[in-house]
Amino acid sequence: MTAPVRTARGSEELIRAEEPVLAHNYHPLPVVVARAEGAWVEDVEGRRYLDVLAGYSALNFGHRHPALIEAAHRQLDRLTLTSRAFHNDRLAGFAERLSALTGTDMVLPMNTGAEAVESGIKVARKWAYDVKGVPADRATIVVAADNFHGRTTTIVSFSTDETARAGFGPFTPGFKIVPYNDLAALEAAVDGTTAAVLIEPIQGEAGVNIPDDGYLAGVRELTRRAGCLFVADEIQSGLGRTGHTLAVEHESVVPDVVLLGKALGGGIVPVSAVVGSREVLGVLHPGEHGSTFGGNPLAAAVGTAVVELLETGEFQRRATELGAVLREGLDALVGRGVVGFRARGLWAGVDVDPALGTGREVSERLMREGVLVKDTHGSTIRLAPPLTVTAEELRGALATLEKVLTS
Repeated sequence: MTAPVRTARGSEELIRAEEPVLAHNYHPLPVVVARAEGAWVEDVEGRRYLDVLAGYSALNFGHRHPALIEAAHRQLDRLTLTSRAFHNDRLAGFAERLSALTGTDMVLPMNTGAEAVESGIKVARKWAYDVKGVPADRATIVVAADNFHGRTTTIVSFSTDETARAGFGPFTPGFKIVPYNDLAALEAAVDGTTAAVLIEPIQGEAGVNIPDDGYLAGVRELTRRAGCLFVADEIQSGLGRTGHTLAVEHESVVPDVVLLGKALGGGIVPVSAVVGSREVLGVLHPGEHGSTFGGNPLAAAVGTAVVELLETGEFQRRATELGAVLREGLDALVGRGVVGFRARGLWAGVDVDPALGTGREVSERLMREGVLVKDTHGSTIRLAPPLTVTAEELRGALATLEKVLTS
């Protein structure tokens, strides 16, 4: 990293300054990041930390990856926004490359992950009415308990997390909730009004919940038989994180619609997308959906550079190889402060012995030792380092976790 830019205010003062002027919708760890590069961040006092969260997978390629920064700089010097009232010279190439990478026909570009989910819901409903023939305003979507798809009012309407829901009703109808990883319950919920089944191939916010082998293939077969869509939310699990470009590839499954976000923006700008078959995305017509910033040239330039990185296969291989290092290190901690874990690729949910503290408390202890992670619920923490992390850095983070759990 280059020399830090010193601020007149230190970490404690800056944290106090946020309190009266920022809405209290987050509870961050008490670290104030000023600079970052690769897998490392630096606070305003110059203390360095290994980032083992990577922006909830938004930073799959690390902080300020040179190829992504270069793409952003080049585009900043040319054109940043036209709105979709006009065409821009970067969007077609981005859509072509992304559809080829994901094996899909069409791309609907948006900005945030929640926008991608909302767009996927709208597309599924429109398809149900125009193609499947569901009576007007009767379409339903089946989702899984313990899901996390975003925080808009429609999305929290089908959340089972009361912290996300309480105080935000009335809620949007049209959703059925079934247990995750339960094909029998899913089959019982699907009927003639079902537009889609919307699930995360791996539930991230819930603690990196990985379904049984065959579950995703079962969802695909069930939806095919029932004549409804399979919509896979790969916003956290996709784009290299689990060792494949998409997590559904672990079971060779091809959904009708895939929702992408986070890493698609390279940690530089918000970029999301709905990708899928022409039969599904082709139901949209001009004026029925849109976004002023969706598909803007800066986002398209950065998104194209992200796709170029993934086309090499390097990051998928790194996630697989480093995932083995992660699993080995966590295996050694089971019974020594860790009561269990779930891992796929370079992503893990780690259940700490509750007697040693909550996930928040463990995260704060790791922060004091120079490692940044984040808790989910109870005594579970998430590990999702950038795919650029080295094996040595990863082993160092695991050694630090061992230290805080056993000392």
